[in-house]
Amino acid sequence: MTKRPNLIVVTSDQQRSDCYGFAGRKIKTPHLDMMAQQGTHFPNCITSSVVCQPARAGILTGLLPQTHGVWDNGVDLRDDVGAAGFAGRLSQSGYDTAFLGKAHFSTMHTFEPTGRPECSRSSDLYGPDWYGPYMGFDHVELVVMGHNRNKPLEPPFGQHYDRWFYGDGLGDWKWDRYLTRTGPDAGAAQTLQSGLPSAFHNSTWTADRAIEYLREKRSSDRPFAAWISFPDPHHPFDAPEPWSRMHDPDEIDLPKHRERDLDRRPWWHRAALEGTPQLADPKMLAHRAKNSRVPEQTEEQLRHMIANYYSMISLIDHNFGRIQIALRDYGLADDTIVIYTSDHGDWLGDHGLILKGPMLYEGLLTVGAIVQGPGVPPGKTVSAPVSNMDIAATFLDYGRADDGAALHGRSLRPLVETDTATRDFALNEWKMHPSRTGISLDLRCVRTETAKLTIDRMSGAGEMYDLANDPDEMINLFDDPGYAKLRTELEDMIASRPADEVELVEPVGMA
Repeated sequence: MTKRPNLIVVTSDQQRSDCYGFAGRKIKTPHLDMMAQQGTHFPNCITSSVVCQPARAGILTGLLPQTHGVWDNGVDLRDDVGAAGFAGRLSQSGYDTAFLGKAHFSTMHTFEPTGRPECSRSSDLYGPDWYGPYMGFDHVELVVMGHNRNKPLEPPFGQHYDRWFYGDGLGDWKWDRYLTRTGPDAGAAQTLQSGLPSAFHNSTWTADRAIEYLREKRSSDRPFAAWISFPDPHHPFDAPEPWSRMHDPDEIDLPKHRERDLDRRPWWHRAALEGTPQLADPKMLAHRAKNSRVPEQTEEQLRHMIANYYSMISLIDHNFGRIQIALRDYGLADDTIVIYTSDHGDWLGDHGLILKGPMLYEGLLTVGAIVQGPGVPPGKTVSAPVSNMDIAATFLDYGRADDGAALHGRSLRPLVETDTATRDFALNEWKMHPSRTGISLDLRCVRTETAKLTIDRMSGAGEMYDLANDPDEMINLFDDPGYAKLRTELEDMIASRPADEVELVEPVGMA
């Protein structure tokens, strides 16, 4: 390949690796299914952290959380660290770079204004003519309030989606429609069938802006690198009209094991569910106490929740298909590498749990990835354990912009283009203060193709699973003497992490 390819990473937010039609779930994702047929699939791609901001910083920088510094939600990615990520380095090497959608490199809900464009309390500092640069991206169009727990910010606050939402004078009407429940209500937590027409939804807007960006780049002599970031299927599970009717709750897949089997798990599982978040700000405390945990659901409630989650993904799939069509119509498809993945997953009822937290079950940890484009074999599956953190190194490899800077992630290109490259393990980490659940943790996790170990470095407690023989993670082998050799091997993998951790700063907010 003599010409440097265009590069696109498309991310969803909180999508499990098994929530594709081709992966066996009863979910309608025809465009992503076609991408897997035409490209290479990584089913064992994990996230570098199981919460949004650390994972997204990892995708951009190719570094683990305690090196890029965003160790939990509420911690802003430093400007210089972000600018040194794949976007900034590609920009310096001649690429046009763009970010379209939900970034979440900086905290939205802050204790005080931070001056950042994503901070809801300082976004008014960035007027309607601001389109970047930001974190190495030359051009940005942002969704700030990516999830509909809150009404989009009214101008002069907010960013590009917010201004568009209110720009026709119908913002209040749209919000009223969003709050209108259009389907049967089973009382499922974090769930409603929303009356917001899908044309006004931020998934549709994100695709619209991506398609317009591609239209502008079709005649450019410079290659481009774009991150297209859909804010869903993150909770609340609120698929808009008519997508909320896409999946019948009676026909969705239920988890095999829906009981909270806490007695067989390490201590922090129960403590995280029963502890009280420690936050001085009463509004943020109430928000975290309400939204970070979900009470046990009935089977009917879980069915309604999963049906809406599926439908949110189907809306993303539809809009992703529109982007794929634009690439072909504008003559860009043959020159563009596209990667689809997510920042992290969701328990979605596994072991009686919903959303995310410090129980690193597969539904939360494993996000999967699909690669498509010139030189990418069709219909190939690579079972090696990789990470969404590998995207930075992959883009620098394809873009011939690798300047030798040390990264934790490694290029996926050898795994894509050859059958001889291998990968032994991928790493994940998450440091947690009592502000989240009332407990402190320093979790380190390693995932191989067939096994997984998670250990809390503060207490020494852990859990280990033989995924080849126990894919549902029912038997914790951490203290089983018959698996002592495997535990030592996995602990050595965790210990191989480079000793380049930085001094960690305190959060500026909650998320």
